[in-house]
Amino acid sequence: MHQLFRQVLGKRDLSRAGDLFSLEDAEIEGSLSEALDNIKVIACSPDYVSNGNDQAVVEICITRITTAIRETSSIERHGTSLVGLWESCLEHNLTPQEGGTEDTPHAKIASDITSCILQNYSRPSVMALAIPVAVRFLQRGNRELSRNMSSYLSLAAIVEVDLLAEHTEAIMLSVLGAHRDARPCSDDQVPHRWIQSSVPPDLTTPRASTRWASPPMVMSADV
Repeated sequence: MHQLFRQVLGKRDLSRAGDLFSLEDAEIEGSLSEALDNIKVIACSPDYVSNGNDQAVVEICITRITTAIRETSSIERHGTSLVGLWESCLEHNLTPQEGGTEDTPHAKIASDITSCILQNYSRPSVMALAIPVAVRFLQRGNRELSRNMSSYLSLAAIVEVDLLAEHTEAIMLSVLGAHRDARPCSDDQVPHRWIQSSVPPDLTTPRASTRWASPPMVMSADV
C-alpha cells in the first residue's frame, strides 16, 4: 500500500488525508484494494459511529479512491474490495433517526460508493458482484439509498437481464413496500400478500365471493 495511505489509514491521520489528492491516480492505483480493505476494518470498529475523526478520514479516502478508480478505469481490478466495503454497510444501521434527515455514518459510506459501482452497469463482472448486494439495500429503510439503487438497477436491467431476473421477487416486494408506505391501504388491497403466499384469497368466503364474483346477469323482461 502506498506510504501515504498507510500513514492516513494506519494512524487515522486526518491532517495528512488531504495530501492524497496531490498524488497522481496512476501512482496510487495499485494500492486501492488494500486501502479499501483497511477502510472496511475502520468502519466496522465498534466506536466508528461516534468517532468523528475516523469518519472524516474514511470519507476523504473513499472520495480519493473512487476518483482514482474512475480515472484509471480500474473498477474490475478493485471491484471485489469495493463491493466488500459496500456490503459491510448492510451490517450496520442505515436508517436516519426518526424525524431526522442526516444519513448515518454507514449510509454515507454506502452512498459514496454506490455510483462508482453501479455506473458500470455495462460490465458483467462488476454487476455479478454488485447486483445481489444492491438488491439487499432496497429493503433497509433508507429511502434515498433505495431510490438510487432502483434507478441504477433499471439501467442494469437493459444489459444484465439474466442477473436481475434472479432477484425479481425481492425487487417487486421493495417496490410494493415503498408504495404501501407512501399510500396506506386496507389489508385486502395489498398485493404483496398474494406474492408472499402465492395463494389467492379464499373465494369461498362471503367477503371474497362478493368482491370477486362476476357481475349478476340481468334478465330481459321479454324472455
